[in-house]
Amino acid sequence: MRDHRQKTATGLFCKNEYGKLAHVLMCPPTYMRIEEVINHTQTHYAKENINVQKAAAQFQSFLRLLKEEGIEVELLSPVAHLPEQVFTRDIGFVIEERAFLSKMYHPIRQEETREVEMMWEEQGLSFRRIQAPVEGGDLLVDGETIWLGVGGRTSREAAKELQSQLPWHEVVPIEMRAEYLHLDCVFNVIAPEMALVYREAIPPVLLERLKRRYELVAVTEREQFGLGTNVLSLGDGKVVSQPQNQGVNATLLRLGLDVLEVDISEIIKSGGAFRCMTFPLRREG
Repeated sequence: MRDHRQKTATGLFCKNEYGKLAHVLMCPPTYMRIEEVINHTQTHYAKENINVQKAAAQFQSFLRLLKEEGIEVELLSPVAHLPEQVFTRDIGFVIEERAFLSKMYHPIRQEETREVEMMWEEQGLSFRRIQAPVEGGDLLVDGETIWLGVGGRTSREAAKELQSQLPWHEVVPIEMRAEYLHLDCVFNVIAPEMALVYREAIPPVLLERLKRRYELVAVTEREQFGLGTNVLSLGDGKVVSQPQNQGVNATLLRLGLDVLEVDISEIIKSGGAFRCMTFPLRREG
């Protein structure tokens, strides 16, 4: 684990969601709380709110697993007035060797990008700012295809902007209802020809297209609410998942994947899980 002020020596590179994870940006949930309800999950937990001590312990368990897997973890310094900062995935994304900063939809999250911007400027890394509303949880890249959730947080204008900046890719918008928050809450590519999906959230035409490309592992309504799609692929057939999502985990094991279970039940009360908590800077392959 390194201080964020140190310049990365490994470089930036991500061309898919399942290459071997080598370098990731995260942020401890030091100031995590439901201050303003901004997603469907939070409506269920706003009254009891977040037990920060428990969330911090769960974060450390996840962090230890990543370190044991040889993954370089870069930590942002938590900021007191940014209660959603633990979900670093939304702040930006790396596509091949290019880094992008998101334009966050809700005001309570917009300053999160400034923290990463200052970090990258200190490191001397170049990056691009997206001008239209877009969040990293809505973007999945798989080779030359970029699946982009368009709904409550990400706009169609962002799809057009990304297409103009990445003309060698195909940006495929997937319309979705705002209640599902981000695309990775209903669809997630976890292996070269395998994806988790909550079918009811995907338009039928797009679902047929996804069926032609991937073996789709269906997630139930209950496990979708428990963020069963929001696993993190570490590469080499390994995925990190919550022990509560027993159906998803059993299916992935049956299909030959190695499922590493970590309990982050306190953190998911704010609407995000493993993919949301990690901003991959480098994947190998």
